Amino acid sequence: MKIESREIDGAVVVALSGEVDLQHSPSVRKHLMDLMFERRPVVVDMASVDYIDSSGIASLVEAYQMARKNGTRFILAAISAPAMRVLQLARLDKVFALADTVEAGLQA
Repeated sequence: MKIESREIDGAVVVALSGEVDLQHSPSVRKHLMDLMFERRPVVVDMASVDYIDSSGIASLVEAYQMARKNGTRFILAAISAPAMRVLQLARLDKVFALADTVEAGLQA
């Protein structure tokens, strides 16, 4: 699992890759929550997520809730097919703001 961040026009793009599972989700949670305290828009690039379990989803939900509380944008972008299946099963594709590409997420 790999987490990379870059700033683009005042927003932070967080690229996740590999497996976001019980072993790695604490790192994802910490990274995202640290960004939520900065109160900047966050776009999570999920194009390279091979697998995500309930702990990974919980990390995303917690960051989303903090973003709503802070009044900042939190967008999931370029979601891989395996990750999208999990989001759809949990019906979270109706909750999160989704974008087809990182660029679209930055413009949202």
